[in-house]
Amino acid sequence: MERPDQAIGVIGAGSMAQAFVRGIIASGLVPPAGITVTNRERRDRLEALRAIGVQTVLEKTSLCAKAQVLVLAVKPKDAEEALRELAPHVGPHHLVLSLMAGIPIPFIESRLGGTVRVVRAMANTSSAVRESATAAAGGSHATGDDLREAVTLLSCLGPVLVVDEQALDAVTALAGSGPAYVYLLMESLIRAGAQAGLTEEVARSLALQTVYGAARMLIETKSHPAELRSRVTSPGGTTEAALRVLETAGFEDALVRAISRAKERSQELGAAFGEA
Repeated sequence: MERPDQAIGVIGAGSMAQAFVRGIIASGLVPPAGITVTNRERRDRLEALRAIGVQTVLEKTSLCAKAQVLVLAVKPKDAEEALRELAPHVGPHHLVLSLMAGIPIPFIESRLGGTVRVVRAMANTSSAVRESATAAAGGSHATGDDLREAVTLLSCLGPVLVVDEQALDAVTALAGSGPAYVYLLMESLIRAGAQAGLTEEVARSLALQTVYGAARMLIETKSHPAELRSRVTSPGGTTEAALRVLETAGFEDALVRAISRAKERSQELGAAFGEA
């Protein structure tokens, strides 16, 4: 971080908030004592964070007074109330980093006073192991330094790409929801392996390593997926026979349509807040 003495205030203590806090601490960017968290419910989550040295409060006034960076990590349904409570305490010295899914930047800006510096990000649940695929976009009043600072913080959760806000619906569909697609694939591989005669334990181990190894190959060789797929697919072999079944079943088309629908749903949710 450009200013290592920055204090961070986190509103929310759910899975994403906890992953963010633990990632920041593990990176050494900010010590636990430099992070303050508040949460309306689930006091047990606050206690868990307090056990690792994080400060916790039950109201937002003192949190805003301590912090220069405010991280919004509440559920979308709680966004309106959280922003209303924050508004009187947010000033020009605050950088607001939103991790709230589907909440557009203009909605946040309007609820916090119009000229607030906002960066919106979309991360995924792999944040818990610091391997999230994350994208970030700056609001109309966020500076280049604001965006760089937000990216530095978010990098504690995994690699970060900077995009325009209108791209975040597609990011949500591909990367935000993406772990669920991979988990479904894993479930299917394990079930198929078991049906083919393997024990579930063996099928799970093989499926996990296969997906992990394939991802590592793509990352380290920087090859196109189609190139690596062709290397595995010998003419007349088992892989070719399997891929023909998937092609006939419409595997690729179904995945493309699923991501398209997820993007549409993200747009629908964002439009609802735009109307609000």
